[in-house]
Amino acid sequence: MPHPEDHKSHRVGWLRASVLGANDGIVSTASLIIGFAAANAQPSEILLAGLAGLVAGAMSMAAGEYVSVSSQADTERADLEMEKQALRDDREFETRELAQIYQERGLDSGLARQVAEQLMEHDALGAHARDEIGISEVQNANPIEAALSSAASFTAGALIPLAATWLVTSATLLILAVTVASLLCLAGLGAIAARAGGAPVLRATARVTFWGGLAMALTAAVGHWFGVLA
Repeated sequence: MPHPEDHKSHRVGWLRASVLGANDGIVSTASLIIGFAAANAQPSEILLAGLAGLVAGAMSMAAGEYVSVSSQADTERADLEMEKQALRDDREFETRELAQIYQERGLDSGLARQVAEQLMEHDALGAHARDEIGISEVQNANPIEAALSSAASFTAGALIPLAATWLVTSATLLILAVTVASLLCLAGLGAIAARAGGAPVLRATARVTFWGGLAMALTAAVGHWFGVLA
């Protein structure tokens, strides 16, 4: 009977960018709103600050992800070009190199050589990319996918504290409403991300909620301090 296994590694690329974007969207926008509210800013000023934070944050996330992942993709391409040249220059050396890798992983020398030769015949570059360099189709860098995913998830996250700000008319309840809504959504985000990635749910939820709450508390303290000074 076949025994299929539901591995989660193929989700690493988009999951990392999405979780990071949504988490940053909630935390940074909520902290910005809470900081302005603690400084006794007007409701219109608080909402405007939140909107500005959403736009700036989404663009920053997209640009940052695109640049960083593009750099990774450039490095991978350079390594693959180097490996292509090595295969053209000395295929026998590359075969021995591949066999040595398999031998170090536990195969005897004869079997390691046989496996290396067969993989070289099937897909020499793919075998070296995967087993020598560590590049695979699953982990291959995709800058546009990462940028769009980060920007979209940041926007979705930032809309949560903005919605709370828009709906709550009482200035005294604004900080409480934004804090509670943001922490609940952070907890949900941590749980969903953990489930999607196959990680412990409670630990991920506690981690995301703790750091988000700490960021909001520190920003509230700074806003209150500057509000008192003003």
